Amino acid sequence: MNSISVFESVTPEDFAAQIHAVKQPAVIKGVINAWPAVRFAARSDEALVDYLKGHANGELVGVYLGAPEIRGNFFYGANTRSENFRHGPAPLSMALDRLMTARADANPQSIYVQSAPIKKHMPGFADENQLSLLPEVEPRIWIGNQTVTRAHYDLNHNIACVVAGRRRFHLFPPAQLVNLYPGPFDRTIGGVPVSMVNAENPDLERYPRFAEAQKAMLTVELEAGDALYIPYGWWHQVHSLSRFNVLVNYWWDDAPKAAAGGYEALFHAILAIRDMPEGHQALWQTLFDYYAFTGGGDPLAHLTDEDKGSLGPLTPERVRQIKAFLRKSLEP
Repeated sequence: MNSISVFESVTPEDFAAQIHAVKQPAVIKGVINAWPAVRFAARSDEALVDYLKGHANGELVGVYLGAPEIRGNFFYGANTRSENFRHGPAPLSMALDRLMTARADANPQSIYVQSAPIKKHMPGFADENQLSLLPEVEPRIWIGNQTVTRAHYDLNHNIACVVAGRRRFHLFPPAQLVNLYPGPFDRTIGGVPVSMVNAENPDLERYPRFAEAQKAMLTVELEAGDALYIPYGWWHQVHSLSRFNVLVNYWWDDAPKAAAGGYEALFHAILAIRDMPEGHQALWQTLFDYYAFTGGGDPLAHLTDEDKGSLGPLTPERVRQIKAFLRKSLEP
C-alpha cells in the first residue's frame, strides 16, 4: 500500500518548506488539538453542539438531506440528470438538532452542512479557533453524520482539519484523471466534476481503468485534532466515519492570478482541436507542450524580446491584444 507522510509539531515555517513546497499529501498530527472546539468535542457531541450553537448568528447554511437508503452516499440518482438527495437553506441550529436526533436511529437520514463560511455564520468561532499555519485564509465548516463525498478535485490547495469524529480519505494524483472516469461538467454534485467510481466499492467491469488508479491511491484515516494537506488538483474521496462529524477546511491558491481561466482555455481547445484527425492533434499537442506547459522554463529564450511577439511575457497590453484576438475568432 502506498504511504503518506506524517508530521507532528509543525510550525508555519515547517509547513511552507517541508509540506507545501513538496506538493504531496501529508498528515499533520494534532495540529488543532488546542482548539476550544476540539476540546469540547472530546467531552461529548452535545458539548460541541452547544459550543457551535453559541456562535451561530442565525445566517442560513446550505444543508444536504438524503433518505436513509443512500447510507450517506450523496451522488446522482437514477441517472446523471437527477440526484439522490435534496438541498436547501436552513438555520445551523436546526441542522445540529436534527443531527443529534439522528444519532439514535440505526438507519438515519443523511444530513450534511456543506462548506459554510465560518466568518459569515460563526465569526466568534473563527476568532477562537485559528490555524496558525494559514492565518490569512478564510475557513469553512462541514458538519454531518456518516456521509461519503465522491472523489473530486479542487482548484486550490487545501488543509482539512478534523474537529470531531473520524474521517477516511482516498487520494489520487492529478494524472489519474484518465482512470477515474469523471462525471459531467454541466451537472456536478457539489460544483466540480466527480468520479463515477466509488473508490471503496469499484465496479471494475464497468470502469476497468480504475484498477490503475488503485495502484496510485493513498488512504489515510484522521482523528479529531489532525489535519490533512491536499495539494492543488489532487482527487479525494472523503468518508465521515462517526455519527457526528465536524471538519474545518482552508482553501487557498498562492499562484499569481492568471489573465484568463483554465476551464475557458479547455473549452476553447475542445472547440478548436478535439475533433481534428489524430495526426493533426499530435502537432497541436506538441505546440501546447512547448508553449503552454513549459515546466517553468522559457520556450522563447533563444529569441530576442522583440521577436517573442504575442507569445512573449503577458504584459497588460499583450493580454488585451490576445483577448481581442480571441473575441474576434469566436464571432460567428
